[in-house]
Amino acid sequence: MSGWRPASLSRRGTTKRNALTEAIIADIEAGRLAANSQMPTHRDLADELGISVQTVSFSYKEAERLGYLRGEVGRGTFVRDRVTDRAGRFMLDRAPGETVDLSIARCVYTDAHEKASRQVMAALSRGDNSPFMRPCRPIAGLDNHREAARLWLRRLAINVPADRILVTNGAAHGLFLALASVVHPGDVVLTESLTDHGVIGVASVLGFSLRGLATDKEGILPDAFEAACAAGPVKALVITPSLTNPTGHVAGEKRREAIAGIARKHGIFVVEDEVYKPLLESELPSMTTLIPELGFCTTSFTKSVLTGLRVGYLVVPSQFSIRASSVLRVTSWSATYLPAEIATRWIEDGTAEQLLAIQRTEIKARQAIVREMLGPHLAGSNPVALSAWLKVPEQWTEAGLVAALSDRNIAVTPSDPFVAGSGRVSGIRICLGGRMSEATLRGTLHTMRDIFEQLPPVFDIGSIA
Repeated sequence: MSGWRPASLSRRGTTKRNALTEAIIADIEAGRLAANSQMPTHRDLADELGISVQTVSFSYKEAERLGYLRGEVGRGTFVRDRVTDRAGRFMLDRAPGETVDLSIARCVYTDAHEKASRQVMAALSRGDNSPFMRPCRPIAGLDNHREAARLWLRRLAINVPADRILVTNGAAHGLFLALASVVHPGDVVLTESLTDHGVIGVASVLGFSLRGLATDKEGILPDAFEAACAAGPVKALVITPSLTNPTGHVAGEKRREAIAGIARKHGIFVVEDEVYKPLLESELPSMTTLIPELGFCTTSFTKSVLTGLRVGYLVVPSQFSIRASSVLRVTSWSATYLPAEIATRWIEDGTAEQLLAIQRTEIKARQAIVREMLGPHLAGSNPVALSAWLKVPEQWTEAGLVAALSDRNIAVTPSDPFVAGSGRVSGIRICLGGRMSEATLRGTLHTMRDIFEQLPPVFDIGSIA
């Protein structure tokens, strides 16, 4: 169908390139552009519409990025085949030989996320942005941003005044600020035996000694925490009680209360990394409530609403408000006001809640497929976790398995980045976010299952020249 033309590009409030992209998508979804039909050349369509070739090129590229078109070198641009009725919510089929990246923990990205992003940016372009573009104070965040944070945190069972909240550039930033406020080089900090690699990195920067504690399906064992505190001076505990990375474990109410009780007994600061907690549908207590004088909590939107929305909130004990703000000032002056403004608008108009609901639905669907296809190999998962933790089959080494998957263009994460201290735990993490069709996910997991069941090579022939 090389003679296709859009009905019109005259749309108020949008550019010609965006209007052309929307026209392409609309005609594909309406069936006016059939699967595998050829699009006009960039030059022909530009001449026909009286627009630049660059405008057409941008529109084709954008439609291709969203999964509606495919470019073939030397042949032209074609309409993609919509692989399933739900394909518009996921990334469409990958090209042969293209790596499926299951190594990065990120949100699912759907058309709804794209639409919401475009809408808020359009609104920002039309309004008066001086209230959040001109200020450079307060350091802890603009008053309305902190008030929106207070409302968002209430859904995480954290009910604190705004003056205990700092706006941060994501949860990792909040974790750094919390630890930098209480620990010194040489101090002992405890965490899960398998923990987020960000904690391990912070230990290297701040110079404290990080020790891993034994865990079960609810995270850190209270007895292990008590024994570590009794064995010598401990300054802080860092935990991810909700959907622990990489295992997906969730600490129940009694487990959280037990940890809080031990921390209070020994005067140990507890820093909660609750970046995944918005995904949970059950309400669980926070250390900021259980031990307000010792509990810090950090969260953000990057793992629950939109990966690129790098804005987070750090709740601090009231006596640390000034100290944590001063650490924030010397590390980044303040969080970036623009992302905080977007988060605030989305909290106030309900968009954040809507995107969070979509996140849960899509992740549940993907986790169900993982359980169906890799169930015997699961070592840790949760219906709303962005990742799953897999056992390494007895006949494989972890390194050999990761290499074999890489040879099949599947990227996963081995255990090394998550191991705290000198312990050794074998496993691989697969992440389920991003844009990915059900067909691609099933095909990838089918390949993984086949490799898991294979006997490994006698030696690595890939190293032989």
